[in-house]
Amino acid sequence: MHQVPSEQHLFHQGSETATTLLRRTHSWPWMRLLHLKPGDICVFEEPTYFLAFTMARNSFLELKGVPIMEDGMDLDALDKVCTESEGKVKFVYTVPIHHNPTGYSMSNEKRVRLMQLAKKHKFLVIADEAYQLLNFGKTDMKPLFYHDDKEDPRVFSIGTFSKLIGPGTKVGWVQAHTSLLKPLTDIGFIDSGNNPVIFSSMNLLHFVESGALAKHIDAVSKDLGERCQLICRKLREVGLEVYEPKGGYFVWVKSKGKKTGKSGEATAIKKDKFHDYMRLCFCWLTREQIEEGIEYLRP
Repeated sequence: MHQVPSEQHLFHQGSETATTLLRRTHSWPWMRLLHLKPGDICVFEEPTYFLAFTMARNSFLELKGVPIMEDGMDLDALDKVCTESEGKVKFVYTVPIHHNPTGYSMSNEKRVRLMQLAKKHKFLVIADEAYQLLNFGKTDMKPLFYHDDKEDPRVFSIGTFSKLIGPGTKVGWVQAHTSLLKPLTDIGFIDSGNNPVIFSSMNLLHFVESGALAKHIDAVSKDLGERCQLICRKLREVGLEVYEPKGGYFVWVKSKGKKTGKSGEATAIKKDKFHDYMRLCFCWLTREQIEEGIEYLRP
């Protein structure tokens, strides 16, 4: 872990709150900088985190999807959507590391190109990096913020303690260059009360500064890595193909008949794809429950 300037961070109540806050602050009618209006577009990977769709619709944005590959978002498809939309694409939402639900991570080459496209088409990038610190091995992947240009900033990197400590923690952060963060601090309830999670943040301060958080992340990552290996091995034993992620919570599996876990259609904008896919979360269950659940899928 390393220190970063405090002025590049805003703490909040978790990644979902941040995503909603960013879209509403940097979208119609709150921010004239982008001249947003109903009919403007947010682009998503498909499949993706299904609740992100609702947050975009609540901000009066239309939704378009592009495919995702093992090395991240299909940027040729994104470029085409942006060109055909003639300037209406204002946001791109991505889960660039340990993607929910596929487990894929965006390559460094694609991160560089995504930033080039953001400048070319003048959109902002919401990088949902909830699983950035949950790695099952060494990684050189940094938050997308570190690929941004401070002279023409385009990226909000969103993190959360909820995926590291527990879902009830409800403390997260936005990392971005100061000019992008400033409109968030001008919102009434933040301007009035400053950090909306002051008390919760201070409760975590000693946990972070003492080094206990780093030790906790190491222990959790080791445990989840073992569970991930187990579920992938068992899926292969019952004849299913699976991409084995290098971090995060999920595996994404195409069914051969029987299904368990969360069905995939919710991860498509129109719920018209991925009906035969399963999003399987390996972080909550015991190893015995994982084995029992996967055995159910055996033909």
